[in-house]
Amino acid sequence: MEHPTDNAVAVTAASGRLGREILQSLLARCRSEQVVAVARDPSRVQVAGIDKRRGDYESSEQMQAALTGIDTVVMISAPVAGGSDRLALHRNVIAAAKAAGVRKLIYTSVIGAELATQTMFAPFYAINRQTEADLQASGMEWIAARNGLYLDLDLVHIRHANEHGGVYRNNGGEGRCGYISIAELGFALAALACSDACNGQVVNLIGDTYTQAELVQFANEAYGFSVRYEPISAQQNFARFMADERIAARGEDVAKMLTGCFEAIAIGAFDVPSDFVKAAGRMPLSIPEQMAAIARG
Repeated sequence: MEHPTDNAVAVTAASGRLGREILQSLLARCRSEQVVAVARDPSRVQVAGIDKRRGDYESSEQMQAALTGIDTVVMISAPVAGGSDRLALHRNVIAAAKAAGVRKLIYTSVIGAELATQTMFAPFYAINRQTEADLQASGMEWIAARNGLYLDLDLVHIRHANEHGGVYRNNGGEGRCGYISIAELGFALAALACSDACNGQVVNLIGDTYTQAELVQFANEAYGFSVRYEPISAQQNFARFMADERIAARGEDVAKMLTGCFEAIAIGAFDVPSDFVKAAGRMPLSIPEQMAAIARG
C-alpha cells in the first residue's frame, strides 16, 4: 500500500549515478521538500531543488544527524574500491538510521544465489548478505532490493570492444544473468520507497536474463556494432582487468569482484527470478528499450 508522501525520503551516497536516478524518480512521486540527498560531499549531488545534507558512512554520528526527521532511507551500498570495511560502513548507516528514528530502510544489495560463494565474488556476496541480515534484525521496516548487474557498465565494455578489434571477452560463458539499467533501478527503488507493499521482503530488480552472446547481439542491433563474444578463463579475465589502468587504479579487489561476477554468471548464480513488477508496479523496459534510453542519456 502507498504510504503518505508527507514523510521525507532520504537517499544516502546520493552523489553517484544510482543516487541521481533514485532522486529524480522520487521527485516524480513526491514534493521536492520531501526528498533529501545525503552525501559525503553534498555539492556533488547533481539534482537541484532538494535538501542536501552531509553524511559520511564512516561516521555514525554524522549520519544520524543527516537522517533526523527522515521516514524512509534508501541506503546505496558502499563501493568496493578504496579498501574500506564495507560491512562496518553499512552497519554505521543502519545504526544511525535506527538512532535517528527512521521507520524504514531499503538496502541496495545485489542479485545472486548461494552458488556465488564458489567464486571470487564470494567475499562481496557475503558482505551483501550479512548487511541484509543486519537490516532484518534492526527493528526497522526493511526491504533488501537486490540489484541486477548494471547494463550501462557492460555496454561501456561492449562499445570498447567494438572500437578495439570487435571481440568482447569475459569468463561468463553460456550462463544467464539479470541485467538492468541504472535508470530502471532508480525508478524501482523510488517506487519501493513510496510504498509499503514490499516491506519485509527481498526483491530481485531485474528483467529477463541473458547470456553474454545475447547481450552482445542486442548491443549490435541497438548501436550498429559488429562485435562477437568470445569466452575466456577466469584467470585470463582477471589478468585482463589488472592490465586495464582504469580498473587497476581502483585496486585488485575490484578486478576480483568483476572476475567473480562473470564466474557467478557462468555457473548460474545470477540466473534468478525477477520481482521488478512487484517492486515497481510495471514491467521493466525491454533490453532494447533500456539500451535506447542509455544512448539518449
